[in-house]
Amino acid sequence: MAAKSTATQKSKNAGTKTKDSAKTKDAAETTPLENAEKGFQASPELGRDLQAVLVDLIELSVQGKQAHWNVVGRNFRDTHLQLDEIIEAARGFGDTVAERMRALHAAPDGRSATVAKATTLPEFPMGEVSTTETIDLITVRLEATVATMRRVHDQVDDEDPTSADILHAIIEKLEQFAWMVSAENRTPAS
Repeated sequence: MAAKSTATQKSKNAGTKTKDSAKTKDAAETTPLENAEKGFQASPELGRDLQAVLVDLIELSVQGKQAHWNVVGRNFRDTHLQLDEIIEAARGFGDTVAERMRALHAAPDGRSATVAKATTLPEFPMGEVSTTETIDLITVRLEATVATMRRVHDQVDDEDPTSADILHAIIEKLEQFAWMVSAENRTPAS
């Protein structure tokens, strides 16, 4: 009886996957429940929202490395080291989001072509970039990543408050980075 039930569930999931994929073009794929798994399964919309966050986090880490390698000028060392902190955090956050997707039976897609096509971050310039310009460019990219999370937050929270809690923690840290990085180019208010 259990084998028949599992086969029936797999069949239902396979039919749902095909139908849902047709309806939501950019949603992350879902995986069938296996063995003892009976937990919460992300809707295509939740998968799509978490996928949007994932690609921006991946792109933030890649652009952070591009900046890290090519930054030049005053306060080079501090900027270079601060970029490493942002890169490490973005990579960790991306891993957390991707693993959350897997826990909800959504398949994250971090392939370079997918990231390049779906990211909301503007392209980072080629070649050497001054520390002053790098500060402004990275601040824009941190804020764009946060904007994606804030855009999907309410929908995520409606379906899965646990995933929304993960977004809260990431938003808090990225906004702190944006403040700290941008302070480098600020002058005190009179």
